[in-house]
Amino acid sequence: MNEAIALLTASPYLLALWGALALQWLLPLPAALHPLQIWQQLARAIADRVNHPDDAPRQQQLAGALAWSVMWLTVLVLLICLYQLVWIETAFHLLLLWIALDWRNTRQFSQAFIRHYSREDKQGCRFLLSTRINRHTDSLSLLGLGKAGAETQLLAYGRLVAGVLFWFGIAGGIGAILYRLAVSLARVWSPSRQQYRQFGLPAVRILALLDIVPLRLFAVLISLGQNVRVAWRGLASQGEAWLLPGPGWLLVATGHKLSLSLGGPAIYDTIKRERPRLGGPISPAALHLAQIDRLVNQRLIGWVILQSLLLLLTQGMF
Repeated sequence: MNEAIALLTASPYLLALWGALALQWLLPLPAALHPLQIWQQLARAIADRVNHPDDAPRQQQLAGALAWSVMWLTVLVLLICLYQLVWIETAFHLLLLWIALDWRNTRQFSQAFIRHYSREDKQGCRFLLSTRINRHTDSLSLLGLGKAGAETQLLAYGRLVAGVLFWFGIAGGIGAILYRLAVSLARVWSPSRQQYRQFGLPAVRILALLDIVPLRLFAVLISLGQNVRVAWRGLASQGEAWLLPGPGWLLVATGHKLSLSLGGPAIYDTIKRERPRLGGPISPAALHLAQIDRLVNQRLIGWVILQSLLLLLTQGMF
């Protein structure tokens, strides 16, 4: 026991990691009270002032890039200044990672969706999805809801857990919270919404760059084990077919590993948009959604263990 405590206290980053994980499960932040709600409201207010749909597309994109830079860089400067004043470095990183992580809430969403889907409760599934995605779900069949649920599971776990942990490993609590803020801006200003069609493109492109490494690493981790060769062949043939490189790998690896059909047409703002079809031939059922949840959580535990070992090995470099 004493040796384990000594290992944790040897690295402030390692202690912050495990402290934030424990706090995340014992004292999760309710979605309605999360500080990101203020960030999202501020993003909408700024967009209302600087986003003019009648402007030329390039001008709208420039406005989006400037708005993103002002919001994100302001937080970066404030956090750097605050970091100079903190007395307990571990507590600073722990607090920021606790705010950035969304593991427990994502798990609760996943399990609730599986319960509603297993009862063929379309209204319950649609309500749950409406809190997580920008897609129009009112006309989705049970099959369409299953696909949307599977994709939402994967991207939520990938971004709100694996992605946050990756950037924490790169830049501590500041990196974790800044990545989470970038995820939030990309959703609030999503180009899938008509009024942000051009304005939101910079936010999505920046997030795509931030996603490439963590989501592809997570996709490789998911593909390991049973059906690994099938998953890797799928990545080789379809990995670059998706609209965004990071999420595409995650969907392809899981779809081929479990032989699930993902992707396909989706409705945004009442407009039907064609998306590539990925994965295998089987349409997701409640059993498959439970398999995804179990598989992803097992891999996330492995991710945490691997990251902890890397933090121990590199503690002298911080």
